[in-house]
Amino acid sequence: MKKRWKSIIALGLSTVMCLSLAACGGGDTAGAGTDNGGADSAAEDSGSADTGTADAGTGDSGSADSGASGDKVITFWNVGTEGADKETYEMAIRQFEENSTSGYTIENIPTQNDKYKEKLVIAMSSGECPDMYTSWSGGPMNEYIYSGYAQPLDDLYEKYNLKDRFMEGAIEQASYNGKIYAIPVKNISIAGIYYNKDLFEQYGVSVPTTVSELESACDTFLANGILPFTLANGPKWTGSMYFQCLAARKGGLEPFQKAASGEGSFEDECFVYAGEKIQEWVNKGYFPEGFNSMSEDDGQATQFFYTEEAAMYLIGSWKTASFKTDSDEAGNNFYDKVGWFSFPAVDGSDADPSILCGTMGDQFISFNCTDEKLDAAFEFATYLSSDETVEYMVGASLIPPVKGVEDLITDPISKSMIEASNQAAAVQLWYDQYLSPAVANAHLDGNQEVFGLTMTPEDTNKKMQQAMEEDLAE
Repeated sequence: MKKRWKSIIALGLSTVMCLSLAACGGGDTAGAGTDNGGADSAAEDSGSADTGTADAGTGDSGSADSGASGDKVITFWNVGTEGADKETYEMAIRQFEENSTSGYTIENIPTQNDKYKEKLVIAMSSGECPDMYTSWSGGPMNEYIYSGYAQPLDDLYEKYNLKDRFMEGAIEQASYNGKIYAIPVKNISIAGIYYNKDLFEQYGVSVPTTVSELESACDTFLANGILPFTLANGPKWTGSMYFQCLAARKGGLEPFQKAASGEGSFEDECFVYAGEKIQEWVNKGYFPEGFNSMSEDDGQATQFFYTEEAAMYLIGSWKTASFKTDSDEAGNNFYDKVGWFSFPAVDGSDADPSILCGTMGDQFISFNCTDEKLDAAFEFATYLSSDETVEYMVGASLIPPVKGVEDLITDPISKSMIEASNQAAAVQLWYDQYLSPAVANAHLDGNQEVFGLTMTPEDTNKKMQQAMEEDLAE
């Protein structure tokens, strides 16, 4: 395991160093430090999930950046450098320090997103991990747990009655080997399909509940000169959403979980199905011409949706705020035309259709301390889901992954997303966040080739499996 962890650190450092060099001279363009789904994933510090059963030890507690601050200070690393993210953490700190009888105070140490990833990897390698820190769940969190930098929290969840506070999907992503190791915070980001309600009504199309119904809708739009989907797959993660959703609807989550752990294979039939369906849709013309070289960040996919040339848009739920803001600024009623639905079920599959792809908390807090300090740190984290903090986040267009948040939301699209999230049996983390960099890149590169019709699904899945086997052998 030590060899594997060192290799992950080395790869993570080499990647974040490249990112730092690329950013030189360009200025700091980071926003609130939040990764939007697969777009800005934490692949730099990703490790594949370890499935061995191990009781995590305890790393060096709370020494990083704390100086001579004392035993009654809890160091907290996060990416809340500005905006609503910064205010959310500071609000929770104020509530904790005003109400807690523990005697502890919080040393809040926010760091810009990309720099944070590098900082966290270095801390893990040097034994200078802080008392509590945010990460992106999935493979990286599992590696931190296995290496002793996170503690099981089930007893504290019970003590503070926190388990019933969060959505089941959020708890699932905060868990490892049957135990809870983190607290989900901030925002829900899930994949789903935005659609133009006017176009659906104009052409007599109902919201599809199965893939066959979705394809029937797409064929109707094509026959009337409307693109079924807009897509800009230059960054690759946008096309990955189609692959993930199709695979999850075909086989559920077990095939991916087994493949990622080495117990199964990425050549499973559900992955073949996903690739074949994508190529079938490409051949039918469901996507814009030249989509594989188009930029999502430059708004090229959005433009097709805004001009009503495309009827649907599979993308992360963070787009809701953009649609509303752009509509308000343009002074038109476009946002009133937008609806949303979860990816439809695959006909004949017994996979749970409530499963979502995305993340039920843009960040997850883990703890590298024990005893009374762990109790105090956990108590502080509970204020990130207090009524006051949740109300603030909703007002700031965030959707915290807590039960009942739908009662605070009036926007119909956000309500649909909350309902889907509440009903979700599980949420599959974005592949490029869950998997190690080598395997994630094999998936992203291969899937773009599938979309480009330059490789078969079987060949791309085989390459992904080879990357997985090589990664596990390190």
